[in-house]
Amino acid sequence: MAELAALEDPRAREVNERHGDDHGVNLTKLRAVAKRLKTQQDLAGKLWETRDTAARLLAILICRPKAFERDELDSMLREARTPKVHDWLVNYVVKKNPHAEELRLAWSADPDPVVASAGWALTTERVAKKPDGLDLAGLLDIIEAKMSDAPDRLQWAMNHCLAQIGIEHAEHRTRAVDIGERLEVLKTYPTSPNCTSPYAPSWIAEMVRRQHHR
Repeated sequence: MAELAALEDPRAREVNERHGDDHGVNLTKLRAVAKRLKTQQDLAGKLWETRDTAARLLAILICRPKAFERDELDSMLREARTPKVHDWLVNYVVKKNPHAEELRLAWSADPDPVVASAGWALTTERVAKKPDGLDLAGLLDIIEAKMSDAPDRLQWAMNHCLAQIGIEHAEHRTRAVDIGERLEVLKTYPTSPNCTSPYAPSWIAEMVRRQHHR
């Protein structure tokens, strides 16, 4: 904890806090600490228990993703209220855990929109990598009905799923683009030069263009 405190950078904290993250540790330096520590499941558990955001990010980097039970991950996700901890927990731990599909189904139906956003993130992963068994048309129905009014983080996750369906599945592409155009979610989102807009029709068009140029 003392080492993490020494890595605190007031400017990094200022930038992070604009995005809802309450830490000021440079993530490159944090990854260097994790690389030195290697995998340490017990230490990861103790770091998580501190409730400190930087410590929890380090815990995620040094834990053993397959070692967690389903209920442990469920509790951890519900405690992970800052966007970076939530995002890393889903992407670096839950996706590699044998309970990922069970959690995807449970979280997608959760009344808490932040928890539901994790379910949608896991669904997006399946859309891209293991679509067999997914009802893609049904997912588009839900997105069409609910994305416009969804809270920010849930809306972002549903929009990502919409774009992924359009990018990966040509038979659903026209409908995905049409939904994006009608709902106009994230259409005016500020995007840096050379970055792809999160507006689904633009995102789909750009990624499909890149696929054709490979």
